[in-house]
Amino acid sequence: MDESSASLQIEELGSYITDLKNDLQAVKNGVDYKYSNGLAEGSVNMIKLIKRIMYGRNSFILLKAKILLNEYYYQIN
Repeated sequence: MDESSASLQIEELGSYITDLKNDLQAVKNGVDYKYSNGLAEGSVNMIKLIKRIMYGRNSFILLKAKILLNEYYYQIN
């Protein structure tokens, strides 16, 4: 456990700090660069939502059409 989390005696915080230190370069890059994968993550999240709603009800063709229609609709608005 890290000395800062040891003083607070929070085990989860110590684990978080350790993992953050292990991935320090990625954290620095996230702060330094203006690039983001948020747009891609948002699209993936929307596809997963549509899949969850349609689970076991319809075919892949309808799922594909619904996803494409959703992308088209949000490009217009």
